[in-house]
Amino acid sequence: MDLIATPKNPVPLGVSAGHITARKGAKLRFARWPSSLRERRGTVCVFPGRSEFIEKYFEVVGELRRRGFAVAVLDWRGQGGSSRLLRNRLRGYVRSFADYEDDLGRFMNEVVLPDCPPPYFALAHSMGSTVLLKAATMRGCWFSRMVMTAPMLKVPLPLSPRATAAVLTSLRLCGLGGVPVPGGMRAYVESQEFEDNLLTSDRERFLRNQSVVAAAPELAIGPPTIAWVRAALAAMAEIGSDKFPSRLRVPVLMLAASDDRLVSSLAIEELAMRLKVGSQLVLRGARHEILQERDVIRQQFWAAFDAFVPGATLSKAS
Repeated sequence: MDLIATPKNPVPLGVSAGHITARKGAKLRFARWPSSLRERRGTVCVFPGRSEFIEKYFEVVGELRRRGFAVAVLDWRGQGGSSRLLRNRLRGYVRSFADYEDDLGRFMNEVVLPDCPPPYFALAHSMGSTVLLKAATMRGCWFSRMVMTAPMLKVPLPLSPRATAAVLTSLRLCGLGGVPVPGGMRAYVESQEFEDNLLTSDRERFLRNQSVVAAAPELAIGPPTIAWVRAALAAMAEIGSDKFPSRLRVPVLMLAASDDRLVSSLAIEELAMRLKVGSQLVLRGARHEILQERDVIRQQFWAAFDAFVPGATLSKAS
């Protein structure tokens, strides 16, 4: 599908968009833009969180391009404009996060490396950060540095992670992997209203994102399925293992939201303390989607980004 424009969320000029084919025939939608400046400061690859889509990052794309970066964005399999994996398009499904890791590799090798200038930096949110942290342990990882907002390292659960994983495994073996988690649809419906939403305290950005989904309902995704949560728990358990910090090969900046009720800010702090090449910063008053937050919070994000990523100098003409 083409990129969707709305009056308050126009497509940034100069875009090149399309699809690539990944594992199991999944079609992955991507978009890329050149820098707005003559200087080539490299490329920032943006990796959204669960349920997000490329259009949600148009504002961020502009801010990165005005800093001299080319930008490339990926829609993960099962969401946005990429292939859906179940007949019911609203159900968020993946069998294993290894599929997301394959998406990442295809995107880098077929979209970024051939047509985007180095060096390469990653900007990932929530679930996207979980995938990117695993990539940061690979020899020859593409990225010089990674910036992560509200990385998904631990989530609220009714039982311990091990007990929850055991229950979900049993349900998947019974053929229920594609069923939404209990209460998921109710939470999804509630999340469509600004009041008491868990994502952002910025009304205008919240409504802007809702207007995109209203214009293109096919971008929407509902609650995660049993299989998705089971896969997420396995990925988070690997990152939380004692051996993981020593395997990280890429400097990482993690930004946590003080008012986050979707992922654990404490887990972000604890991982940062164990990393030799990582650090973290807590943004006070922020909810889960830091890049969709109020200007005063986003300014703190960009100050941290500019200090951490080489060459990230905002153009005076912006």
